[in-house]
Amino acid sequence: MTRLIVRRLLLLPLVVAGASLIIFGLSQLMPPYQRVATFIRSPQELKSFSMDQLVKKYQLDAPLHVQYSNWMRELLSGHMGWSEVAKQPVWDAIMERFPATIELTLYAAVPMAVGGVWLGTQAAVHHNSWIDHLSRVFAIIGWSFPTFVFGLIFLMIFYGALGWFPPGRVSVWATQAMLSPEFKQVTRLVTIDALINGRFDIFLDTIRHMVGPVVTLSYLYWAQLQRITRSSMLETLRQDYVRTARAKGLDERTVIRKHARRNALIPVSTIIALMVLGLLGGVVITETIFSYPGIGKLLATAALQLDRTTVLGITIFYSVVLVVVILAMDISYALIDPRVRLD
Repeated sequence: MTRLIVRRLLLLPLVVAGASLIIFGLSQLMPPYQRVATFIRSPQELKSFSMDQLVKKYQLDAPLHVQYSNWMRELLSGHMGWSEVAKQPVWDAIMERFPATIELTLYAAVPMAVGGVWLGTQAAVHHNSWIDHLSRVFAIIGWSFPTFVFGLIFLMIFYGALGWFPPGRVSVWATQAMLSPEFKQVTRLVTIDALINGRFDIFLDTIRHMVGPVVTLSYLYWAQLQRITRSSMLETLRQDYVRTARAKGLDERTVIRKHARRNALIPVSTIIALMVLGLLGGVVITETIFSYPGIGKLLATAALQLDRTTVLGITIFYSVVLVVVILAMDISYALIDPRVRLD
C-alpha cells in the first residue's frame, strides 16, 4: 500500500504541470490587455499605470516560456490576480467560499453514497420484483428531472409554502452572531464552528439551510448511483465465487455484504469519487438556486459578468483538487480490491 501511495505521489507534480500547461495555453487565447488582470494585485494598479506599461511590467509580450515561468511563479506564491465580481484577490475569494463548498460536500456525499448504493443493492438482490421495478422508476425520474426544476419545486413547497428550509447558508441573526468577537471561527465550517463555540442554535439554523441543496443533490445522484450499483451487483451475483459462497451454506446477508457488494463497489467507487469531485468543484446550478455562497455560485457570477481572471483562477484551483481526488480514488481502489496493491 505504501509503495502504491508513493508511486502516485511521485506522479502528482507531472500531472499538475501538464494541467498548468493546458490552462496556460488556453489563457493565451486572450489578448495581453485582458491577461493583465491575472497579475495585478489591486484596482489601484490599473489607475497608476497605463495598460501598455502593465503589459511591459509583467512581460506579457515576452516569449511563451518567459510568460509561463512568470505565471507559475505568481501561482506558487498564491497570487491569481484581482476578482472584479468578488472585489478582492482571486485566491482570497476562493478561500472565503471554499469552506462553504466543503461543508456542502461533506453533508451531501454521505447520504448520496449510502442511499445510492443501498438502493442499487436492493434492486439487484430483489431482481425483477416490485422493489426492483420501483427503484428503476425512481432512477428514470431522477435521471430525467433537471436539477433546477427539482430545486425550484423544493423551494416552492418547503420554503415558499411551509417556510421550513430557507435558502442561503445561515440566517441574518446567525451571521451577526458569527461576526461578534465572542464567536471563534476555527475551521470556517459553520456547523463545526458552531459546535466548538457551543452555539447549537446556529448549528441547527445552518442544517435547516443545507437541507434544500443536500436533498436536491442526493436525489440527483441517487438515481445515477442506483443504476450503476444495480448493474454491477447483478454481474457480481452471477459470478462463480458467489455461487460457491452460497453452496458453502453461508447465509444470504453474509454473501451479499462480504462477497458480492464489496466486489461490486469497485466501479461504483469511481463514480462516487467523480461525484464528490463535482461537488468540490462547485455545483453551479444548485448553489445558484439556493443562493449558497460556494465556489459554484462564484464561478457562475464570474462567467456571467465575463470576469475571466476569476474563472481562470477557479479552473486552476479545481485542477489541483481534481489531482488530489484522483489520488484518493486510487488509494480507495487498493483498499477495496487487494489485487490493485499487487499490481
